[in-house]
Amino acid sequence: MASACDRPPPTAAYVHVPFCVHRCGYCNFTLVAGRDDLVSPYLQAIERELQRLDRPYPVKTLFFGGGTPTRLTPEQLAQLFQIVLAWHPLAADGEFSIEANPADLCEEKLAVCRQFGVNRVSLGVQSFDDRKLAFLERDHRAEQIASAYKLVRASVRSVALDLMFGVPEESETIWQRDLEQALALEPDHLSTYGLTLERGTRFWSRWQHGQFAALDEEIQRRMYLAAHDCLSAAGFNHYEVSNFARPGHRCRHNETYWLANEYFAVGPGAARYVNGRRETNHRSPFTYLKRVLNDESPVAEVEILSPESAARERLVLGLRRLEGVRRSSFAAQSGFEMDELVGPALQRFVELGLLIDKQDLIRLTRKGLLVSDAMWADFL
Repeated sequence: MASACDRPPPTAAYVHVPFCVHRCGYCNFTLVAGRDDLVSPYLQAIERELQRLDRPYPVKTLFFGGGTPTRLTPEQLAQLFQIVLAWHPLAADGEFSIEANPADLCEEKLAVCRQFGVNRVSLGVQSFDDRKLAFLERDHRAEQIASAYKLVRASVRSVALDLMFGVPEESETIWQRDLEQALALEPDHLSTYGLTLERGTRFWSRWQHGQFAALDEEIQRRMYLAAHDCLSAAGFNHYEVSNFARPGHRCRHNETYWLANEYFAVGPGAARYVNGRRETNHRSPFTYLKRVLNDESPVAEVEILSPESAARERLVLGLRRLEGVRRSSFAAQSGFEMDELVGPALQRFVELGLLIDKQDLIRLTRKGLLVSDAMWADFL
């Protein structure tokens, strides 16, 4: 996975844990539901995959995502941490994140997290409204959130909450109440995501068969702006399109992606970016396990970006951050002048009021935040 190269190795690593009690109707992530019997071979496979490295690589950020990492038992979680930290020891001031669901948490699991140095937990709350949670097919209810949060708050330095808006039949009042109840817990970080209907999910099929109607786009836009206004007023910094943080609590691992820096990754469906080479593992957990345990490569896709493609991607990822991108630093890092690369599209978006051009600095406007995903194709 790593080879001799003049550039320094990545200082971030991602571990994909694909286990869930069930698959929510909107979910298109790489996971396997109701197959806890596969955890033991999964742990063996993670160790085998990491052994493909030529040596241990220390990191500054370590992120365990899923799936639901906290679906593992305390003993399994400890084994996973031990395996990964042997190959990716964490810097003394490093960020060690793990995603968690309220229904899976207990003191024993959080004790393991403390023991191995986890200092940031991202809690998949999604909503405080039971009807909304039921529609989303979540396995927790509002009454479980406070107790789960209390356990996490006592265990780690930084607590993040994920919220979802734009659910069919959701009102702006329900969304405002979700924001207020989240703030009442006093988290350090909040992520707000609009529900997307992705092909291949149960929600996509139900929507195609007219079983529910998607929420009006104008209402979704107002919900997004409500989150921006509410959380900004509460002292959160809106630092990326979907992410808000109190000072000192940004997700440093995710900033690795948005700054187009390289990173290690292991597990089914995991994508790594090392030495200018992007590799993506097989999305099927079954195929992943079979290949790795047979000492075969888990890689399904390989992409080597040209310098121009890498520069364009760096620009798009950087513009997701509300701080924007500076022409001078972009040129120094990519080797391309921004105006030579995307000048006409850049000028058009400025004229449309979607971007602000302040000589050296380019960044999204409030209007641009609402349609940013539709803009990037013009830059790529």
